Amino acid sequence: MKRELFWFGVIGVSAMLAHFLLVACLLVPAGLPPLLANVIAFLLAFQISYWGHRHKTFEAGHVPHRQALPRFFMVSCLSFGLNEAMYFLLLHFTALDYRIALLIVLGSVAVFTFVLSKLWAFSGQAQPT
Repeated sequence: MKRELFWFGVIGVSAMLAHFLLVACLLVPAGLPPLLANVIAFLLAFQISYWGHRHKTFEAGHVPHRQALPRFFMVSCLSFGLNEAMYFLLLHFTALDYRIALLIVLGSVAVFTFVLSKLWAFSGQAQPT
């Protein structure tokens, strides 16, 4: 469990940094609204997360891509839905800077993502028929 938490943190921080830097340093300064920039950054961060968690965090090379990829994408989409809703609320109902709001959201959603990824997305259990 310690190893998983370590790698989840390393890969999660890497994906979060890529996500944050793309939003804060490239897309929003280029004129995109923060919520749209957040969607684009999610798609990049998903790639970093999937491959990193598959091979390092959960060492799930034995779980076929046809099982793990759609499951992790569903987990990521659920996490992103929570992310986007929280981000919207913080942007519209607080005076927080969009960068601080994004950091709060990304950190908060990480726990949800870890639990679902470990127990379902990268689990070797077959899908029910």
